[in-house]
Amino acid sequence: MKNRCLSTVKRVFCYFRCETGRSFPAFRTSLSDAAHSYGTRFARCSTPARSWNTKKSAGFAEWRLKWYNAGMNINVLEMPLDLGASRHGSDMGPSAIRLAGLRESLTKLGHTATKYYCPMELHPQEYETAGNPKAKYLPLIVQACTQLAEKVEQAAVSDEFPIILGGDHSIVLGSLAGMAAACKKKGKKLGVLYVDAHGDFNTCDTTLTGNIHGMCLSGSCGYGIPELTDLYFKGRKVDAQNVCYVGLRDIDEEEKKLMKKAGVTAYTMSDIDRNGFHHIMEQVKDFFKDRVDYIHLSFDMDVIDPQFAPGTGIQIPGGLNYREALLLMEEMSETGMVHSCDIVEVNPVLDVRNQTALMAVKLVSRLLGERLY
Repeated sequence: MKNRCLSTVKRVFCYFRCETGRSFPAFRTSLSDAAHSYGTRFARCSTPARSWNTKKSAGFAEWRLKWYNAGMNINVLEMPLDLGASRHGSDMGPSAIRLAGLRESLTKLGHTATKYYCPMELHPQEYETAGNPKAKYLPLIVQACTQLAEKVEQAAVSDEFPIILGGDHSIVLGSLAGMAAACKKKGKKLGVLYVDAHGDFNTCDTTLTGNIHGMCLSGSCGYGIPELTDLYFKGRKVDAQNVCYVGLRDIDEEEKKLMKKAGVTAYTMSDIDRNGFHHIMEQVKDFFKDRVDYIHLSFDMDVIDPQFAPGTGIQIPGGLNYREALLLMEEMSETGMVHSCDIVEVNPVLDVRNQTALMAVKLVSRLLGERLY
């Protein structure tokens, strides 16, 4: 640790974390965001995560052989949709991620991008009208997400891995509808790992903004207006009790009540600070392994602290650091249960030298098998 470029205060804080394994609120509140990310987390992330017993199963061995040796067929679906959010720019996110080298990274890992296209046919937000103030751009979002759902279902049924690039987080309505339809055909149970600073569990009755990116997961779980709950096919797409959040730190009060009523499992940044990130990831993996067959991993870049990921629409200090985000992807990769993912809310307008898009590529690479050694 002494070789790290940390201030004396940060070093004392790290020492406290290493020696006691406990948080130190008085210290933490007095530190800057940089100290929080480089100090508190340094001690915690230096502890190796425990192995998971699923690794010993035949299913994991078969999956590992398929992914690491034979490679997979990947469908990359670009969704330049920013109608669900207030801040413009995330519609350029898919292009930024593509230019950051996603296809090259997939090829390097032995995978094949069999399809790489945009299934959406819509005009830009500037040429459309918002409509209902409680559900802005609703018909257009439903249209785009229905188009996406069809392509996601086709990929999943064909045993190909769909990667959906946003765009704002409203695209998860289509991602989950497509995966749910495929799981029904295959007789599999679907779960969702939602890595986000926000709950996205409002409805038209609780929303403060009318932005559908804040209602997308509730709609997928069967809460809210029929246009969202019945998108692509009638009924909920995933049981809320099979939904697990990581990284929450900004939830509306009424939204929080609905999340608790629905029965989702949530690990906030406070939980991570109290218990350590590797311990939270062990709990996340235990949560999924006995209750679902397939996991859809939905990763909103605003879950990462803005000093690491500045190119995102809602920048809130105190998020995951770079190493924690990569570790999350590695840990979920090793479960062998992730069958689809989306990466959303990359906003090049707010980014610095495409830093956030480059990080998105690195996250996908870790999920699909890249390792340091």
